[in-house]
Amino acid sequence: MALFTDPITKVGGERASYSVPTYQAMKGIVESVYWKPTIVWFIDELRVMEEICTQSRGMRPISYGGGNDLAIYKYLSHVRYQVKAHFEFNLYRKDLAQDRNENKHHNIAKRMVERGGRRDIFLGTRECQGYVEPVEYGSDSGFYDHSGKIPLGTMFHGFNYTDETGGNMLQVRLWQPVMENGIIRFIRPEACTMIKDIRKVTSKQFDKNSVNLVDAEYQDLEGGRL
Repeated sequence: MALFTDPITKVGGERASYSVPTYQAMKGIVESVYWKPTIVWFIDELRVMEEICTQSRGMRPISYGGGNDLAIYKYLSHVRYQVKAHFEFNLYRKDLAQDRNENKHHNIAKRMVERGGRRDIFLGTRECQGYVEPVEYGSDSGFYDHSGKIPLGTMFHGFNYTDETGGNMLQVRLWQPVMENGIIRFIRPEACTMIKDIRKVTSKQFDKNSVNLVDAEYQDLEGGRL
């Protein structure tokens, strides 16, 4: 099951899933596998492996005004995806310049994929738990391999966080993806032209005293402790 929420459907407590995952949802999953403030993950492509099917369920959300409300959530069912992603160093994090060791970050990330990630994986919402495993991207047959181009309309792409942009404004991004033969090729965050400001925020600062640097983690990896 999965619920990649369309923000428009949140009004009144109802929720409905987009037909495919959002960039931000996939980025969050990859960050659950392995993340450090030194790096920024970019989702390159996503391959939809199963037929897009939905299932509605009655939910009873918390009602702070009393009563016993019933809301309808529309989930995706029987989902499976192949994801291609890469990381780049966060150049706005000059406080962690000493932690930029590409080889060590890459090796630890690969090990974490093999182990299913460092934290639990959720497909859009907490009640939709998933799992991660390594895969050769493009292997196996997918339901939409020969479906041609399918426009998906205007979708939520992700958030512009200040520690990744160098600014002081939290922003939301929208885009208009097209799935081609089951593959969604994500544009980079800076290529999104539909952007809306949310609020001003201040980035959290890190240093060697608040972050376990990659050199120490790699020693644990080599020593079999990670």
